[in-house]
This record gives sequence, structure tokens and C-alpha cells, in this order.
Amino acid sequence: MPTVLETRLENRWMVQPNHANHLGTTHGGNVLKWMDELGALSAMRFAGEQCVTARMDQVNFKRPIPVGDTAVVEAYVYDAGESSVRVRLVAYREDPETGERERTTESHSVYVAVDENLSPTAVPDLTVDSERGGELREAALSDAKADVEL
Repeated sequence: MPTVLETRLENRWMVQPNHANHLGTTHGGNVLKWMDELGALSAMRFAGEQCVTARMDQVNFKRPIPVGDTAVVEAYVYDAGESSVRVRLVAYREDPETGERERTTESHSVYVAVDENLSPTAVPDLTVDSERGGELREAALSDAKADVEL
């Protein structure tokens, strides 16, 4: 059974002018696309199946990512149902020269594992086998609950 840490992925994109709005910061749509793609990859790593986006919960844009900075997205599975996979998504702006990071965007997404006929298919149980995996899962669960309570 897959563990939380085995589903943790991180990717980087150098923010270029073609990613930016008229203010010189990344379009929110680009950030959402990067988050959704990495979230799907994390879900597929967990499920061992193709996964499609079912829902993206409230997305909180806390600060912009300027052109020239790096957009860093982190994704990991924190819960699963019969065919659904819940993924925590966090984006950061990172200075490419110093590595300094600031959280910019966060959300939770639900993906559904599908078979070759694009019908929902079962996913395994999620295993938490380390202290760090437990911390990540608990943080995601408390964030998800807070998102619902807002």
C-alpha cells in the first residue's frame, strides 16, 4: 500500500513573461494548471491508475509570483475513498538565486481513479508509516476541515 511520502511530488517552473499578467506576476490560471497537473500525478502515483480531476476546493491566492521567480508546487495524497484520492496542493514563490520561499497559493483537490473505459475504479488504502507522513496528513486534514468551516 502506498504511503503519504511516496505520493509527495514537487515541481518547479521558471515564471516567464508569457506566464504573466499586465502586473508582471503569474496569471492565477497558470498556477492552477500547474497545481492540477502535479496533483493528478500524485494521485496517479498513489492509485496506480489514470486519475481525473473531480473537484478543486477553495483556492487561496495569498501573494503573487513575479516574473523571474520560480513557481514551486508541492502535492501529496492525504486521504482516499473507494475510487477518490484527496491531494493537498501548495504553491510557493522561490528566489532562484537564494532559494528563499514564500507560500503563495494553497488548495485541496479530489481526483478519481479510472479504468480503460474511464469508469471509476478502486484505489488502495493510504498508509502512514512515518512521523513526517503523519504530520503532512494531519496538516492537510485540519486545513481541509478549516476550508469547509469558512
